[in-house]
Amino acid sequence: MTPLRPLHDSWTVRSASGEVVAPAAVPGCVHTDLLAAGLIPDPYLDANEDALTWIGGEEWHYESAFEWDGTGHERTDLVCEGLDTVARIELNGVVIGQSANMHRSYRFEAARALRPGANRLSVVFSSAVEHAERLREELGFRPGAYAAPYNFIRKMACNFGWDWGPALVTAGIWKPIGLHSWSGARLAEVRPVVTVEGGVGRVAVHVEVERSARSEAQLWVTAAVAGVTVVGALPPGADSAVVELEVRDPALWWPRGYGEQPLHELEVTLAAAPDSGDVLDRRQVRIGFRTVELDTAAGAFTLKVNGVAVFAKGVNWIPDDCFPSRIGRDRYAARLAQACEAGVNLMRVWGGGLYESDDFYDLCDELGLLVWQDFLFACAAYPEERPLREEVEAEARQNVARLMPHPSLALWCGNNENIWGYADWNWREPLEGRTWGEGYYLDLLPGIVGELDPGRPYWPGSPYSGSMDVHPNDPGHHNIHIWDVWNERDYTAYTPRFVAEFGFQAPAAYATIRRAVSDEPPAPDSPGLLHHQKAIDGNRKLAAGLEAHFPAPVTFDDWHYLTQVNQARAIQLGAEHFRSLWPHCAGTVVWQLNDCWPVTSWSAIDGDGRKKPLFHALRRAYADRLLTVQPRGEGLAVVAVNDGPEVWAAEVRAVRHAMDGSELRAESFTLEVEPRGAATAHLTIATPGDPARELITVTAGERRAWWFFLPDKDLDLPAADFTLTVEGREVLVEAHTLVRDLTIYPDRVDPDAEVDDQLVTLLPGESHRFTLSRPVAEPPVRCVNERRGEASFR
Repeated sequence: MTPLRPLHDSWTVRSASGEVVAPAAVPGCVHTDLLAAGLIPDPYLDANEDALTWIGGEEWHYESAFEWDGTGHERTDLVCEGLDTVARIELNGVVIGQSANMHRSYRFEAARALRPGANRLSVVFSSAVEHAERLREELGFRPGAYAAPYNFIRKMACNFGWDWGPALVTAGIWKPIGLHSWSGARLAEVRPVVTVEGGVGRVAVHVEVERSARSEAQLWVTAAVAGVTVVGALPPGADSAVVELEVRDPALWWPRGYGEQPLHELEVTLAAAPDSGDVLDRRQVRIGFRTVELDTAAGAFTLKVNGVAVFAKGVNWIPDDCFPSRIGRDRYAARLAQACEAGVNLMRVWGGGLYESDDFYDLCDELGLLVWQDFLFACAAYPEERPLREEVEAEARQNVARLMPHPSLALWCGNNENIWGYADWNWREPLEGRTWGEGYYLDLLPGIVGELDPGRPYWPGSPYSGSMDVHPNDPGHHNIHIWDVWNERDYTAYTPRFVAEFGFQAPAAYATIRRAVSDEPPAPDSPGLLHHQKAIDGNRKLAAGLEAHFPAPVTFDDWHYLTQVNQARAIQLGAEHFRSLWPHCAGTVVWQLNDCWPVTSWSAIDGDGRKKPLFHALRRAYADRLLTVQPRGEGLAVVAVNDGPEVWAAEVRAVRHAMDGSELRAESFTLEVEPRGAATAHLTIATPGDPARELITVTAGERRAWWFFLPDKDLDLPAADFTLTVEGREVLVEAHTLVRDLTIYPDRVDPDAEVDDQLVTLLPGESHRFTLSRPVAEPPVRCVNERRGEASFR
């Protein structure tokens, strides 16, 4: 048994014409290589993206030299973990393989082309754009959300541009590459199917073996986990086996907030004889003991882990960089830690991106973050003919086998919005009867999941109503997406069930904008900012959202602050509303957690990793104990939601105030909320004498909910008066009047400074202490009811 020998050194990249040549980093891609060599400007800055579209239309040659002295093994393979995307692989001038899929790995027999001494490896990448366009001509037009032919190539779809991402069509060796020498046999695949029943954990270890041409002997497979070891035999010539283990009373893996996340090392060895020290191959994977199911009875869409129904406090995840080779374990860890800080317990890996690296899923296992994994189809009709069907099947089989050991993986989903697109987006006429992906979602993919990962649920699409005879985005059936709110209606129009996507836009943090855009002065429609707004009519929709709630912004600073406030309110309102309907509504998955570059988008964390005010609103909405005021019938009710394991006896005090903070009417009561439950009480104080001059607070311990009867533009809000005291990293705000949605922007002074809270509302006489990540002498502060005519920032 020998480890993989990496081939990551001494690479160059050149265009087919030879006019562009640069040193190359492997793993990497052509854009990052040309950027490192100073041959192109940063594609994330200003409108540089537009000047770099030529890169996606070129053929790129990656070449490297290495020494080889042989190994004495029967086989030596070139292992390519990720090639992006259409490539021809040559070793010493001999073509040893081809690729056409970014989403899978390849293994090519290399011994026939290797020679002692100097060797040359070449990977020639054809233009992904030209390849996709050629297949579109051959297979016939298929509609999609964008004009680019991303649905004709197995490549990260958002690479071609999206309504939050740039069009930067990459090429390159984006994952590790190296030589693997072996003899006799190797473990080609290890799939542990874990079940738990009656206090017994069972692990059925499915093993696939590849033999060398000379090997027909009996082999032995040993599997060990949690102190239990079992040995099984592969008869001569056999290439598959199942070894079964039983673990009594295993500690169960739970989602975060529901219990601990114990993980166990499963070691599988392949040997030529039992109890032999001569191990041919070894594989180690971590597993967790737990059950997961999807309850869809009577229109429900509820994940259950270990038999316990879980409310999904989710976020959608997109690739964290347009150039995925730049995303390492540390970056994943930082972003997933931010998700946990926001109260998230589910990550939906969106179908226009990637099957993420093992680091992502390992971290989700450790953190207790459930993973909803889309198969990689998004917002388009996909051909089901050759050669794409073979690639789809190979990709699905490989990634199901790779990811299925992870206990965090809770759900496979066939696609993003494609069934909805077929139903509603005028696809049928241009399709002219051609295939569009239905066979993938209803037949091929569920078949693969059922065969390779039988212990995990599969759902054909998001959204999907359980039958092709029911509208796929029917709110009464299973999972829906809510996009009419952003595109057409105000955010107070939310309607629920399980919501797998809903969102509202806002610009990135100020420091992020100033790094990425050189406009002077910046404005919503200045060239750089407009280039970093990819949504159709995005600025108009932002303006329409503001118009419904606020006086018109005068300056860029007004616009920046108010659009961020509006985004946060829209998402907090929706998330709290959906949670208040538990168990009828079983989940809310916000679009989106992160960005892949600096952009105006729906994210809570911008492309430079900075938290928008939305992040802090989401943390409140996803708190384990939530107090919220909701319309119920003709009046208002307070809903207490308890996502913790203990009963919550909430001593509630509700007050209707005048805008000067004085109490007009109050009531007190106790709400006893069961673990993982919700309780509702109608308010008797909810009828205002003057809705423009009154508000409601509802308090239970440290938790408080607010209710304003009218939009801010129609409220008689007092001019804010407060005292700001800065002592090192501490900022104390003392309110002398009502102060609404007070927000501190330390990044305007120091781009590396953060604050621990945002959007704080205070009654007269109340105070709040903010903590900065580093001292900032005069951090800028804003609030909704700041005095008219003052400077934009206090």
